[in-house]
Order: sequence, then C-alpha cells, then structure tokens
Amino acid sequence: MEFQLPEYNLWLMCPEFFLTIWALVVLTYDLTTKRKSGSMVGYLAMAGPILTLAVAAILYAAGLYGYGRGFGEMFFNDPMALFFKVIFLGTAFMAIGSSFGIIRQKIINHRGEFFALMLLSTVGMMFLASSNELISLYIGLELTTIPLFVLAAFFKDDKLSVEAGMKYFVVGAFSSALLLYGISFLYGMSGTTDLLQMKITLAIAQLTFQKNFLVVLIGMVLVTAGIGFKLTLPPFHQWAPDVYEGSPTPVAAFLSVGSKAAGLVAFAKIFVNGLQGYYDPSTAPVDWGQLVGLLAVIAMIIGNTVAIRQSNIKRMLAYSSIAQAGYIMIGMVCLNEHGLAAVGYYMFAYMFANMGAFAAVAIFEDQTGSCQIDSYRGLVKTSPALSYSMAVFMLSLAGIPPLAGFMAKYKVFAAAIAMTTTDPTYNWLYWLVGVGLLTSVFSLFYYTNIIKQMFFSREDSPYKIVCGGPGMTVLMVGLIGVLLFGIFPEPVLNFATSISAAFGFVAN
Repeated sequence: MEFQLPEYNLWLMCPEFFLTIWALVVLTYDLTTKRKSGSMVGYLAMAGPILTLAVAAILYAAGLYGYGRGFGEMFFNDPMALFFKVIFLGTAFMAIGSSFGIIRQKIINHRGEFFALMLLSTVGMMFLASSNELISLYIGLELTTIPLFVLAAFFKDDKLSVEAGMKYFVVGAFSSALLLYGISFLYGMSGTTDLLQMKITLAIAQLTFQKNFLVVLIGMVLVTAGIGFKLTLPPFHQWAPDVYEGSPTPVAAFLSVGSKAAGLVAFAKIFVNGLQGYYDPSTAPVDWGQLVGLLAVIAMIIGNTVAIRQSNIKRMLAYSSIAQAGYIMIGMVCLNEHGLAAVGYYMFAYMFANMGAFAAVAIFEDQTGSCQIDSYRGLVKTSPALSYSMAVFMLSLAGIPPLAGFMAKYKVFAAAIAMTTTDPTYNWLYWLVGVGLLTSVFSLFYYTNIIKQMFFSREDSPYKIVCGGPGMTVLMVGLIGVLLFGIFPEPVLNFATSISAAFGFVAN
C-alpha cells in the first residue's frame, strides 16, 4: 500500500505561527536594546494580539482561514476554536496593557521575557482550541501552563510570588499527571486518540458498559481532576487564592480568564465531543453530567461564601473566579442548542468584566502598593474614573442588568431550564439553577462591598490614582465590552450559537 502524507494546510496555523514569531521579536528587541527600551517593549507586545487577529481576519477574507483541518485530523478550525481564539487574544491584549506599571517599577531586566512568556502561553491556548485529538490537546494545554509557572513566580525577590509559583507548579504538575493518566484510560478503552473516532468507539462500547464501566469511570474522574485544576473547580481550587495573591496582578488576571477559557475548550472537546454518550442518567455511574453538576454546585457555594470573608481584593477575585466557574459549568452540562452557546457568551462577557477589574486593581496597586479592600475607602472623591470603572465591572460580575454579566447568567440558566423541558430525567438541573440564583444573591455582598468602600465611605482617600495610556485603554475596552455586549448581545450570541451547531446541537 502506498504511503501518503497528510494534508498539512499550514495556512490554518498562520495566526499561531505569527504570534510565536512575534513573541521572539519582542524578546529579541528587548535584548538588542540592552533592556533600556522602557515601555516600548510593552507597546510592541501589546501589538502582537491585535496583529494576530488582523492576520486571521485577512486570511478569513481570502478564504484561507476558517472551517478546515490541518495535519490530517489533528488541527481543526471549527467555530469553537475561532470563537475562543478571539477570547485568548483579547485576554492577552488586556493583560499586557495592565502590565506597564510593574515593568516600570518591578521588572527592569526581564521585560522581554515577561511579555514573550505571556504571548507563548497564548499560542498554546490557540493550538489547544484547534486540537482534535488527545495528544495534541495535551501538548497545547502544557504549552499554555508551563509559561504561567514562570510568570506566577516572576517577582523572584518577593516571597509571596515565589510561593505562588511553586504552588502553581506543584499542583499543576500533579493535575497534568492525572490528566495524562485519565487520557491513557480513554485510549485503552477506545484504541484511538482521535476524539471523533473515540466517540464512535465508546458509543459501541456503551452497549456493554456494565462490563467495563469502572475503566470509563476512572478515566472520567482523572480527566475531570486534571481539567478541574484549570477551571478552579472544587476540590481542585485550593491553589487559586494563594497564587492569585502572590502572582503579579496582570498574571493573575491572565490566569483567571485565559487559563479558565483553555480549560473550558479542553473539557468541551473531551467530554461533550468524545464522551457525549456517557452523559445520560441511564448510564450511571458514568454519567459525567451529574458529576460535573455536583462540582458546579460546590464551586458556587464555596466561591461565593468564602469570598465574603476576604480582605484582600485579589483573594476575593480568586474566590469569585471559583464561583464563576460554577456558573459556567451549568451551561456546559446542558447538551442542547443553548448550552455551549451560553458558555461561549459567558466567557466572552467574563473576559471584559474580570480583565477590567484586575486592570483597575493593578493600576491601584502600582500606585499605592496595597491590595486591601479597606484601601479603596473614599476613592471616588480623588479618583472618580477608576472608581466608576471598578463599579461597572463589579456590577457586571454580579450579574446586574443591563451589563453583559446579566445576559451571561441568564443564558446559562435558560439553557438548563430548556434542557429540563425536553426530558424529565434532567429535572436535577432545576436544583443547579436554584443554587445558582441563590448564590448570585450572596455574591452581591462582596461585589457591592467594593462599591460601598469607594462611594459611601465618610473617609477621604489619601490616594489620587492617575491612569496611564495603556491602563486607561484596558479600562475603556472593558467598559465598552460589558456595556455594548450587554445591551446588544446578538452579534456575540449568533457567533456563539455556531459552536453548538458545530457539535451537532441544532434547534428544532
């Protein structure tokens, strides 16, 4: 039989290749200017995600980019990949824009490395989004995570930063081992690493799953543990508060959105695509829907209740991120035409609100050195622009209309309700929605506490915060995002709906 090489279709990977080269350009520029370039290397890095998005748009207009496969079946540009690549690039742009304060004050000799690592982690996320088989998906996940280990510990003279990097490294390595071990079980059951072929093989095996359900169950639990670390789902969430607190604030922001979005893509590809046949009450005990639903409930309860007690704003946002993961997973367990679309829209809205909030925290921390919530007392009197921006981001995260966060929560809850109307066996989703609504009320306490400190404190703030050009740009992008896509969500929702359609969930 004549051997044939697979079709590589390298045009589909041009944005990833371009961003990789751009990261090397940033690193080289910093070295050739003898690390005296100041903010220029930051502006150069900030241009990377924008130019990458422009490259993708040009190729798409020319018919060379979009829906297609490369390297045989390993690289696959589907609507989910394209949608989340926009989120990854937007997250990188906002994280880099939030970093100008620390590169002026704390990162003097390694600015190029800092930005290059952030861009290379974004490349890993983009490759992960297009991975169509388990090995390439795992490699993309590792390329995403390994640079983040270094970034978390980038303040090598700061004990908290070094501790954050070590904790993230140890827990990350452990979760990576669990994920790889779980993948080996799935490979052993299906005999393939291709996700589509795995779905077909396991669907046939499902007919006799009573004989091999233990192997499938072990694989599911291990993979859930490995990806749950990225998503900060309990009980794999303990690293988040310490790592967020010790990491440079822009890195914590990048972790809270970029890493979570990468974990969502990996989860959807493995579970919704490869293990869809095991999402059904009749397949208990290997019904991954109820397993993930339970983790979502725990995430919402723990995240929202523990966040109330936090005095450090970065730790508060860490527990908020845990709670937000619970809300997002409500949409993920809804295998209908609304589920994945709701997840995509939620992540898009979350990017603007959370990255904007962390940008405000970074600006405040750079000029005051404080991350304590009490330090925000009376801030509106001296720094109204930062205060009003932070208030909008907090209200969006809490789900207050007409901001994008409200529509995001509405969509995931509506997806769950729609699922129960099609099949009574999924009535347990009512409990999921009930917990989500109740804990959303709890979240109002700690989100509005920030607003209370800034607007209703009788004390005058001793700080007058001046927002520089990059920081102000990030704040404006965040504000425009949460306002515009909260009032006019249709363009994003239409794009997100194509994700569900690509996975085979089409409205009747």
